[in-house]
Amino acid sequence: MDELDRALARLAGAPVPDTLDGIENQVLARIGSRPAVRGAGIGIGAVTIAALAIGMIGAELPASASPAVSLAPLGGASPLAPSALLVGEP
Repeated sequence: MDELDRALARLAGAPVPDTLDGIENQVLARIGSRPAVRGAGIGIGAVTIAALAIGMIGAELPASASPAVSLAPLGGASPLAPSALLVGEP
């Protein structure tokens, strides 16, 4: 870590390069010169509305009731136990 500390100390004491003078203004000018994308908001809005509609419709559809299966290791015979699967009995 001593080499890293010395390198950082040299970097901190070095003069600022002249090329960095006014770099903020250059960056902001380039950002300002790019055209704004207007169509992206419409696409994102359409996808959001579609996802919301699918979610609402899916929540309203009735789900088929399935019997609850106990998978507790000490709570009786499990239908997924190897012995039950081999014999073929539930």
